[in-house]
Amino acid sequence: MVLYTSPFPNSVLSVLHSFSWGLIFPCYWLADRLVASFVPTTYEKRQRADDPCYFHALCIIISTPIYLALLVASLPFALIGFLLWSPLQSARRPYIYSRLEDKNHANGATLLTEWKAAGNGKSFCFGSANVCLLPDSLARFNNVFNTQARAKEIGRRIRNGASRPQIKIYIDSPTNTSISAASFSSLVSPQGGENTNRTVNAGIKRTTSMEYKGDNSGSNNSEDSREDKGGAGEPNEGEENTCIVRINGEDNGHMSDTETDAVNGQAHASGPAESSLEGDAEISKTPNHKQKEGDSGSLDSYSASRESLVKVRVGDGTVDQSTVNNKLLYKASIMKKTSVRKKKHTDETFDHEISAFFPANLDFLCLQEVFDKRAAEKLKEQLHHYFEYIVYDVGVYSCHGCCSFKFVNSGLLFASRYPVMDAAYHCYPNGRGTDSLASKGALFLKVQVGSTPQDQRIVGYISCTHLQAIAGDTTVRCEQLDMLQDWLSEFRKSTSSSSTANPEELVAFDVICGDLNFDNCSSEDKLEQQHSLFTHYKDPCRIGPGEDKPWAIGTLLDPEGLYDEEVCTPDNLQKVLESEEGRKGYLVYPTSKNHGSSQKGRKASLKGNGRRIDYMLYTEEGLYLEWKVEVEEFSFITQLAGLTDHLPVAMRLMVSTGEDDP
Repeated sequence: MVLYTSPFPNSVLSVLHSFSWGLIFPCYWLADRLVASFVPTTYEKRQRADDPCYFHALCIIISTPIYLALLVASLPFALIGFLLWSPLQSARRPYIYSRLEDKNHANGATLLTEWKAAGNGKSFCFGSANVCLLPDSLARFNNVFNTQARAKEIGRRIRNGASRPQIKIYIDSPTNTSISAASFSSLVSPQGGENTNRTVNAGIKRTTSMEYKGDNSGSNNSEDSREDKGGAGEPNEGEENTCIVRINGEDNGHMSDTETDAVNGQAHASGPAESSLEGDAEISKTPNHKQKEGDSGSLDSYSASRESLVKVRVGDGTVDQSTVNNKLLYKASIMKKTSVRKKKHTDETFDHEISAFFPANLDFLCLQEVFDKRAAEKLKEQLHHYFEYIVYDVGVYSCHGCCSFKFVNSGLLFASRYPVMDAAYHCYPNGRGTDSLASKGALFLKVQVGSTPQDQRIVGYISCTHLQAIAGDTTVRCEQLDMLQDWLSEFRKSTSSSSTANPEELVAFDVICGDLNFDNCSSEDKLEQQHSLFTHYKDPCRIGPGEDKPWAIGTLLDPEGLYDEEVCTPDNLQKVLESEEGRKGYLVYPTSKNHGSSQKGRKASLKGNGRRIDYMLYTEEGLYLEWKVEVEEFSFITQLAGLTDHLPVAMRLMVSTGEDDP
């Protein structure tokens, strides 16, 4: 299948489309600014309350007549442009595929090594987020604004979080869980580069009670590294940029003061060399998110949360939290003071957390509500610093391909570190109300993640969707879920080049991501909760219809509280959501007859932990029979605090081949 790299099949149509949109845009922009001036956000209301001279009100009084006059003057040109623009949409392609040609532009990403299906297996990380990038006037109804600046900042935060080093600490001793400063020295070393690798390795080797393994994408193949790996066992093939530290309990996990000073000295020496992971200009602050001391959402500071950068797996014992904090503050004072978290539900088979950062080594990203085309371009530009392949501007316009007129696209965007082999888009024909004005649908993708020694391709399937949003439209959403399954089945059949007797491709995973606009605890969503989709695909957060796992939380934030001091930064929002009372104050809960619509200050006991409407599903059906897929990690992410009214989610899948390490 040919991937579309431009919206139209020839340059003539592209020029005509650009000309028609040039006639429409002034009218569109003026109308957007006019409406936006009368829909203030809570952030703007608080600012205006401190304005004794009513300066903003005076600006509105002066600017409104000017906007109206210019809007009326631009209407004839917009009408001519619309008459030309509308028929052109019948020739428009359903998406644009962008591939980064200049690899030097991807300064935050680690080069991938091709997976050869050897060793124990490989993990793949998936992320999904609703970013609410609507035209500014419409975004304000969700209490967010400045769409263009938000798009740029969202892209920066995602790629900065994903490109940070992945560091895992395993504590094998059930009685002593002290973590030496050497474990955290690598956190303050910028990613990439030979000097950085040598600094981290040297610091770890000074401590005999620790075993370090990690090859930084296989680029450091020295004899010493191989000897270290031989003693500690091989990591899963393809775990790029991962540092694994094991504390065995010898010497009680302590370092001498001389060793500690040497390690910290190396960390301090390497720190100032690069003041940020991305290596470019300092992140500009969006108006709706004030960067404050301790806000590590953009990863431009070394005061990043330890618990979000490090996984601590404890044996049969418990963590002496005060001991850990005291030693870390003494031996690694450059790290921010915060508590070391552990997995609370020990019966769970995988890690789960509320994280202030997107997962390190994020492989695939599915975004929803990227409706504004200018914002999509800005977001794409930022994401290309990390993701090589992006599919954006997905959907149809006008009356082409759907039953009703579509003013905006589907809002879907897909980014990948692995090459996209095939892509297909389908528009839901049964949208109602305001949702019918957008070409909401499903985007299906096939990616190649490796190959076997026998030259068989290893592929994966990812589906991104956004369902009907209007409350009460349960039958519409169920119909859309039916269509989603049918379209996905057709896509897999049409793109498969394998047969049972002679398989040319091995399917490693099949994942569905998106905003499904229903939760698993609300009584109004029973039909969706019992849909057949959940018999074929597994939800890591779900026990059964109407019941989530205790650690799962809602992903829909209360818009009224987005700019409160308690939740306006990633770290603050993370801390609030870790407490039950905090969730009651800042998450939207299922509607109930016994409770009002206001979420703020609610103290009553509510079912569940909020409305979880953003899903990540996976299946074991239709995959290569000799391989096993299981969840390794699930995260609720707060890094986009103040930028959207949804919590992003991430899931890491382990594809086990069943082969022993060589």
